[in-house]
Amino acid sequence: MPSDLRPGTCRACEGGVLALSAAEIDAALAGLPGWEWRANALERCFQFRNFYETMAFVNALAWIAHREDHHPDLQVSYNHCTVRYSTHAVGGVTENDLICVRAVMALLR
Repeated sequence: MPSDLRPGTCRACEGGVLALSAAEIDAALAGLPGWEWRANALERCFQFRNFYETMAFVNALAWIAHREDHHPDLQVSYNHCTVRYSTHAVGGVTENDLICVRAVMALLR
């Protein structure tokens, strides 16, 4: 796994890809502050000063999701956004989710 936050590229995973193990997810989360593994997804809530900053973040996430063809579940409010990544086709977290999480973290640098 790369030590920096630069993402790779998502690969289609409609079948034949296994979800990551608990040990693999725990190891990845050690380098991803604020992210939690719950209910077979990676989740983090991001706080912002106002609605404009929240929506700018959401629009950047939309660009990442479109580019990678891998889409998070979002809960958007005035000054925060909860992001959840999971690969629904396999019922858990895959490398694609980690790639997208790293891309989100790169936004914040």
